[in-house]
Amino acid sequence: MKFFAAIAGLVVAAVGVLASPLQLEERQVSGPGAFNITSIGVNGSGCPAGTAYYILDLTFSNYIASAGPGIAVSENRKNCAITLGVHVPGGYTFAIATVDYRGFYQLDYKVKAVQRALYYFQGQTKQAVASSTRTGFVAGADYVYRDQFDIWSQVRCPCGTSTVLNLDSSIRVDNSQNRQGSGLITNDSVDGRLNTIF
Repeated sequence: MKFFAAIAGLVVAAVGVLASPLQLEERQVSGPGAFNITSIGVNGSGCPAGTAYYILDLTFSNYIASAGPGIAVSENRKNCAITLGVHVPGGYTFAIATVDYRGFYQLDYKVKAVQRALYYFQGQTKQAVASSTRTGFVAGADYVYRDQFDIWSQVRCPCGTSTVLNLDSSIRVDNSQNRQGSGLITNDSVDGRLNTIF
């Protein structure tokens, strides 16, 4: 009987609290005010000076790898090192969530095209690698490769720092399984996405 009396007393107390008006203070919550990208750099055989254009994404006009009879070996692989200088305020961190690569590929029978990217923050040992491979025959097709990362366990920069995010991308065509075959892959754009998560 004492148990039921104690429960009844708690119910009455809870109803009393719920029935009285609560005074809630309204607050504005904002994200990191000082986060910014401080610089963007591109350099490599797939993005020579004057061939990469960016607003919120990078667009390339000369990022093409090809292989086949009469094509120089130096054309089989192209790369582009992209650097983003970032400033992250104290109490916040910056991580890579998704990066999309768009382009075109055409591959003869058994000719292979590979798109690969390595991501890391300057001075950090943790790296992430993503790679996509296609094998011909493909008469010609557009592609979108998405590198997607778990932002809690992958490459993150330390809180309250200025650092550089390095994105080393490359495309390669391999005709070693069909020496008479040819192929090409282009990387037309790289799009990244920044989200604020609280």
